[in-house]
Amino acid sequence: MRWIIASLLAVGLTACSAEAPPAQNQPEPVSDKKVTVYSGRSEALIKPLLENFTKATGITVEVRYGDTAAMAAQLLEEGDKSPADVYLAQDAGALGAVAKKGLFTKLPADVLGKVTDVYKSKSGEWVGVTGRSRVLVYNSDLVKQAELPGSVFDLTGPEWKDKLGIAPTNGSFQAFVTALRVQHGDNEAKGWLNGIKANGAQIRPNNGQIVADVEAGKLSVGLVNHYYVYERAKADGKTVDALKAKLHFFPNGDTGALVNVSGLGLMKKASNDADARAFIDYLLGADGQKYFAEKTYEYPLVAGVATAAGLPALASLKAPAIDLNDLDTLQATVAMIKEVGLA
Repeated sequence: MRWIIASLLAVGLTACSAEAPPAQNQPEPVSDKKVTVYSGRSEALIKPLLENFTKATGITVEVRYGDTAAMAAQLLEEGDKSPADVYLAQDAGALGAVAKKGLFTKLPADVLGKVTDVYKSKSGEWVGVTGRSRVLVYNSDLVKQAELPGSVFDLTGPEWKDKLGIAPTNGSFQAFVTALRVQHGDNEAKGWLNGIKANGAQIRPNNGQIVADVEAGKLSVGLVNHYYVYERAKADGKTVDALKAKLHFFPNGDTGALVNVSGLGLMKKASNDADARAFIDYLLGADGQKYFAEKTYEYPLVAGVATAAGLPALASLKAPAIDLNDLDTLQATVAMIKEVGLA
């Protein structure tokens, strides 16, 4: 009898289930696809790009933001226990410093093949995403073209007393100082730092503030990356030509014309390899490269993507003959800047 009752209950429950109307307005299932990114690039700069990536792929991006040097230091401290899948940095030096500790895995050949050898790791552990040229930004009301320095070393001269703006805690400035050390030796690099300090170099927190102060006439000149002038024009609702802040590209392979990269590396202990690879492919794909070219005015490094209007072609820049793989002594550079008293 018991089995008959149980059978009848089972049939009844099945019937009830069949007759019950389907639930309405059930939430969509949440994707478990995820990539964790340590970003030395600012949230304001790349958040829209990351949102575009998630819309295109369904992969959630969890991001830890900080300046490039701080993010590199955190990765070095965490080592194999880091939750990061990808490190996105604003310069090759920080990428090299992490690579030296063996924290990156070699990237696939098809990823490395998208970017010319000049802008990637010799060992294949990191790859450039965008190119950025160091420049002197100057106020055209305060400085005439004929007065512009031929070398970054000229900025220690009396004619630039109290006129130069720098951002010594910024990763791009630190990478440039590392380039000075590589190309000219530590003594000359330290001498230049002491020279601009003695010459009254004005310290600002970042490149954007330097450009804003040059545009306003609070500074005559400043050392920045090229694209910050374009960002200033966009913020002011002007064309670049309408700004008083103009770009001066140092000639003849001067260290002041360093072309560095923002780039990325895949962590050896990445927990979401497939999702991390999708993220890397997106940044080096047409959509990612167009975003950087059109929204941040950086140089795309993948063939077939146009440079922002008005910028000189990347190949036309007279960059110094410096191997970006040699910019991996970031910690020594930061120590030198602090020793001089600029940070």
